[in-house]
Amino acid sequence: MSEQVRTGEPVHVCSVDDLPAVGAVVADIHGRRVAIARDSAGHVHAFDDTCTHANVSLAEGEVEGELIECWLHGSQFDMRTGEPKQLPATVPIAVHTVTLDGDAVYVTLAD
Repeated sequence: MSEQVRTGEPVHVCSVDDLPAVGAVVADIHGRRVAIARDSAGHVHAFDDTCTHANVSLAEGEVEGELIECWLHGSQFDMRTGEPKQLPATVPIAVHTVTLDGDAVYVTLAD
């Protein structure tokens, strides 16, 4: 039985301790692949896991500052806004709202 995604409903996805010190993991939230990443300042971000240029997993790429780099062609995206910062990607990725409750990470999916 499939669950309906409710806009604005936070979903518990992991604990902060489940994340690499700097890097990303993938979570399946109601059938949507979402990358959960921690940057070098310790901030947690959530965004669609698929590169808009090459259709590969962004979570497999490198996190540098607040950017995630696609491992295939080097496109970079701002994890805060989803905006592409390095070609060849020109289309933004969807970003999702992260809420921390203690060490629990909750994600609210964007439309």
